[in-house]
Amino acid sequence: MKLTLPRFDQARVLVIGDVMLDRYWHGGTSRISPEAPVPVVRVTQVEDRPGGAGNVALNIASLGAPAWLVAATGNDEAADSLQTRLEAAGVYCDFARLENVPTITKLRVMSQHQQLIRLDHEEDFAGLSSDILEDKSAALLENVGAVILSDYNKGTLQNHQQLIKLARTQNIPVLVDPKGTDFERYRGATIITPNLSEFETVVGKCNSEQELVKKGQKLLADLDLEALLITRSEHGMTLIRKDEPELHLPARAREVFDVTGAGDTVISTLATSLAAGSDLPTAAALANIAAGIVVAKLGTATVSMPELRREVNSELGVERGVVSKEQLLVALEDARAHGEKIVFTNGCFDIVHAGHVGYLEQARQQGDRLVLAINGDASVKRLKGEGRPINSEDRRMIVLAGLEAVDWVVCFEEDTPENLLRDVKPDVLVKGGDYTIDEVVGAPIVYEYGGDVKVLAFLDNCSTTAIVEKIRKDTSSKESA
Repeated sequence: MKLTLPRFDQARVLVIGDVMLDRYWHGGTSRISPEAPVPVVRVTQVEDRPGGAGNVALNIASLGAPAWLVAATGNDEAADSLQTRLEAAGVYCDFARLENVPTITKLRVMSQHQQLIRLDHEEDFAGLSSDILEDKSAALLENVGAVILSDYNKGTLQNHQQLIKLARTQNIPVLVDPKGTDFERYRGATIITPNLSEFETVVGKCNSEQELVKKGQKLLADLDLEALLITRSEHGMTLIRKDEPELHLPARAREVFDVTGAGDTVISTLATSLAAGSDLPTAAALANIAAGIVVAKLGTATVSMPELRREVNSELGVERGVVSKEQLLVALEDARAHGEKIVFTNGCFDIVHAGHVGYLEQARQQGDRLVLAINGDASVKRLKGEGRPINSEDRRMIVLAGLEAVDWVVCFEEDTPENLLRDVKPDVLVKGGDYTIDEVVGAPIVYEYGGDVKVLAFLDNCSTTAIVEKIRKDTSSKESA
């Protein structure tokens, strides 16, 4: 499967469900309380994070997509904190604020990176009418490409069927992160995303891949679902669809530090990809990659668009090596998002010699990433004359991409790289040879946006032209002899 990232900025996703506030009190402990055998924590930092459906919405916004969140809260300071943080991240919030019930809050007391206790502030939403959320959701449906029901069994979602029908009658896919053992409430949804434990609680133990797929297919038929994405921890994910072969996606995490919120990342990436126009296998593969990124982070976390794109580029082999201009610009966007300094140099590099290698190593030391732009074959011929290049552009690019100092090799057809420089906008333009800075082609372009220009020397007695002339001379001498 060849992965392509859709335009997440054109995807709009509505999240409906249980929102909660994850609150952390951080502080040091140096003594035991005289009142009871418990540590005394001197609180020095308070941290608030949106949890539950709030974290799902945050994940969508982190991918660069517009996100709407409909949920029930109390009419209190915790709800204010949630709304402030979510809207600051780009999530539009439409809360049903209820009197006399608290916003669901999980307070964790932390010391030396250890959780000492968790205190939950939570009551049933007895005063919440399902009509309130349905009305709020209906007003937003015409502007979205996917709906997520984020169910944590906290009471916000009281009439799943009505919400599912509301969206499906408008051909909007509905994705559900299920909880509990009553999956009947999710009948008619487009796709549900249980983990393996949740799935087996409903269908029974699966002792083989074949049994898992068979029981998955039966669940699809029983609940009139289009698909089922089962997350399986270290075994990755399995996508099961009607009348289609199953798709097993291997786990992507190199190291697992914390699985908190991984399910939120999966369903948010899946829904956002579908809303942006991806097919289901591609959306599932992107969700799998995103899950691998998020479990390598500590605590409830999100995955940003640059992080996801970098992993996809690595999958496609464009994290470094020979690239097109379009691939290069995408890779550079990710590099800059990670604070990396971009160096650019160019030339014909017809026969790579020791001078080139030493020069490129010096160039790479001027920043974090080195872009090497080479003249195309027609350009080399115009500049160097008949009989050049000795090596075609594809061969030159392959050789240069194999050098440790070079991150990306790209080809340009003009006699100068000025047009490419305008697009790449490197932090440093480097040129080798006996030039002054004023003689470097493209220097005014780089200076105009605040970049830097440097001239480095090739190693002595190294010249492609001299090597070519020596070969020709030796060949001519042998022929005349």
